[in-house]
Amino acid sequence: MATSSDPSLVVGFDLDMTLIDTVPGATATLRALATERGYDLDAEALTARLGPPLAHLLADSVPAEEIDDAVDRFRELYPGLAVAPVPVLPGALESLAAVRRSGGGVVVVTGKFAANARLHLDHLGLEVDVLAGDVWGAGKGAVLREHGVGIYVGDHVHDVEGALAGGALSVSVLTGGCTREELLAAGTHVVLEDLTEFPGWLEQHLLSTRLAALEADLAGRGSVLVAYSGGADSAFLLAAAVRALGPERVAAATGYSHSLPQAEREPARRFAESLGVRVLTPETREMEREGYRANTGERCYFCKAELVEVLADLAAEHGLAHVATGTNADDAVAGFRPGIRAAAERGAITPLRDAGLTKEQVRAASRAWGLPTWDKPAAACLSSRVAYGIEVTPSRLARVERAEESVRRVLAEHGVLVRDLRVRDLGGGASLEVDAGLLAGPLAPTTSLRRAVLDEVRAAGFDAVELDPRGFRSGSMNERLAR
Repeated sequence: MATSSDPSLVVGFDLDMTLIDTVPGATATLRALATERGYDLDAEALTARLGPPLAHLLADSVPAEEIDDAVDRFRELYPGLAVAPVPVLPGALESLAAVRRSGGGVVVVTGKFAANARLHLDHLGLEVDVLAGDVWGAGKGAVLREHGVGIYVGDHVHDVEGALAGGALSVSVLTGGCTREELLAAGTHVVLEDLTEFPGWLEQHLLSTRLAALEADLAGRGSVLVAYSGGADSAFLLAAAVRALGPERVAAATGYSHSLPQAEREPARRFAESLGVRVLTPETREMEREGYRANTGERCYFCKAELVEVLADLAAEHGLAHVATGTNADDAVAGFRPGIRAAAERGAITPLRDAGLTKEQVRAASRAWGLPTWDKPAAACLSSRVAYGIEVTPSRLARVERAEESVRRVLAEHGVLVRDLRVRDLGGGASLEVDAGLLAGPLAPTTSLRRAVLDEVRAAGFDAVELDPRGFRSGSMNERLAR
């Protein structure tokens, strides 16, 4: 159902007293029904225990033979009396957004008449993928299973019953009529005060479950050779493999070629060695592949093909069962990633992606584990700086590397911290991308530092250079490819 980073994540929500405060509307409608039909209804008492179907609530106040008719009339009165005054509960919108951010789908399963439930969702702007109404208690289980719901959030013991019947994790909120003790006794797994706590809980839950999945995956692999660039993803994967398998069954392989900046090599080696693993530095010859040098939109395919083929031979030589790359769940849905396709075609495994771990989660877990790479900026290969259609050569890559090193040096000499910096080779000229926040300050158009920085790029061998007014953007060369 979900279409982004985790298609397996589907979260279900009850509606009344979970997402919306139905009490004002239900009270008004019950009073109108009582007045119209002459029933002796205590509307406040009835709405204090919302959750069961309306027929159950009316059973003690309406003659049995009139129950069905009373329910029908309530539903007819409801749209005009109960939709406008009913507010969304605190945290509801943020909770749905949290599911979306995690790549999940949203299902609402409620005992409410489906047509009236839809009126509430539309009126309050609650966007869901599926709405199932007229379902109560254990009967919710079949609906949850049908739509692959793994987490079901409700406020009533009957919601807990439905979650358990559907094999879902039961999360309860205390915004309805049930107490913490009642919900726990019913078997709920988690109790939150209200939905304002749900986004934080979901974030931690997903991280812990995905880390557990990663560990189980790696432990079952026997041994791995990690394609290790020294970046945040591959460094985290290397650390996770050591935790799951032990350092003796893990090795790190960094392909040395013209496209790997010299400045990246020694820090990468030191980190890998600190984990106690073997560090292998095979030479890769992607420059000998015509498709790589031609630098079309498929350049990364040829680069990754070369790397994985070299590492596959290396893994076999060292008795390691798999080659693993640091592809994460965000990479898998990022669109234009020919390198991922090349690696998959050659049998490389992607444990981070398979566990559903996003870039943000990799950084969060890296920080929790005390890895120095947790906040390391993205460091794509030097070839990614060369505009598509311009031949990739060792001299071009060296020119880009000289220019970037010089700009970083000058900025550091002036006490200016820069996180992301790219010199894009556009042929004869270059485009310099830096953190956007610097463009209105130290590198504003009239500053001497701006002129000095541009001079450094020219001195590295570029005929002309411009400072990109939009600042650094990962993958900005793909924008030019799309033109």
